[in-house]
Amino acid sequence: MFKLFAIFLVALCIIAKSLGDVIHLTEDNFDKVVDGSTNVLVEFYAPWCGHCKNLAPEWKIAGETFQDGDDIKIADVDATAASALASKFGVQGYPTIKFFPKGSKSPEEYQGGRTADSIVKWVNEKVGTSRKVKVPPSFVTTLTTDNFDDFVGGSKAALVEFYAPWCGHCKSLAPKYEKLGQVFAGDGDVVIAKVDATEDGALADKFGVQGYPTLKFFPANSKEAEDYNEARELDALVSFINRKVGTQRSADGSLLPSAGRVSSLDEVLSAANFAVDASVVDKLKTAAAALQGKAVAAGKLYVSFAEKIVSKGAEYVEKELARIEKMAASPSIKPDAKAAFQLKRNILRAFNAVTAKIEEVAAAVESDYSDEL
Repeated sequence: MFKLFAIFLVALCIIAKSLGDVIHLTEDNFDKVVDGSTNVLVEFYAPWCGHCKNLAPEWKIAGETFQDGDDIKIADVDATAASALASKFGVQGYPTIKFFPKGSKSPEEYQGGRTADSIVKWVNEKVGTSRKVKVPPSFVTTLTTDNFDDFVGGSKAALVEFYAPWCGHCKSLAPKYEKLGQVFAGDGDVVIAKVDATEDGALADKFGVQGYPTLKFFPANSKEAEDYNEARELDALVSFINRKVGTQRSADGSLLPSAGRVSSLDEVLSAANFAVDASVVDKLKTAAAALQGKAVAAGKLYVSFAEKIVSKGAEYVEKELARIEKMAASPSIKPDAKAAFQLKRNILRAFNAVTAKIEEVAAAVESDYSDEL
């Protein structure tokens, strides 16, 4: 059993090595890795160093980009724990990056940037590799001078982040901003976007960007920017967009229970004590005919559900709710389709007396809480 376990561990190590990674060097193993047999790019860092912490995720991506067969190793050294190595190679600040060419143990100064892209590009040019950083799919739209007008100033509102790749605050915001993009993915009213201000400085200058990150909100059909000056937390960002655009999203990306609901149609159902018959259908049609804007589509769903309840019986509500919940929970469903199912769920719940009452009380409590704030 132990022998099998040992083989398993060796196999894992081989797999990990083939995928590439950052090699941690110490005074004990430095000479075994930096032995002239291959090129080695080494970062000397200090655990308390802010710039080192900003570089860490980019360095890791660079290490994972290069494969075992490439003539390069990406490594790091904790200079506070291996002070003799830091002294030997003249390290005077953190992070310091040194390149050790194949066939030599004397380092050259690294002259590249501190993003994964720039590190990989520098190594490619230096040692002849041709690796590219794999960028995971993003819910945030990348804007440039070439496509900015395609996304800003049209029928959708836009929240745009102007950032710099090296900016620590930008890196802190990045995962929250990506989540924000996911929350509003597939939404027909707003786009979540970003601009690399170091690459498209003309756009940053045009909108008066003086620091990073800077968030600008552009209402639909307008290119006049409004500054976003609220908290850089997901809840605050979602709340801001809901307020500005009229969307009704929660921080987990789902639609709020109130989304799609129309008070005048809910009142028709409540007055009938949620007992739907042909007369209630007629009243819903009359009330729906007076609706405008987005409420028109919701009105059609109210009428459609009411007609099906009349033809299939009251049990249709629970059966259809169960079907819709199952469809909306599918991991393969697209964001816009999921939102459509959630909208139908919200409206169908208006026909359920118990659910409707609970949501009415919850809405009242939420309104009182907001008034107190």
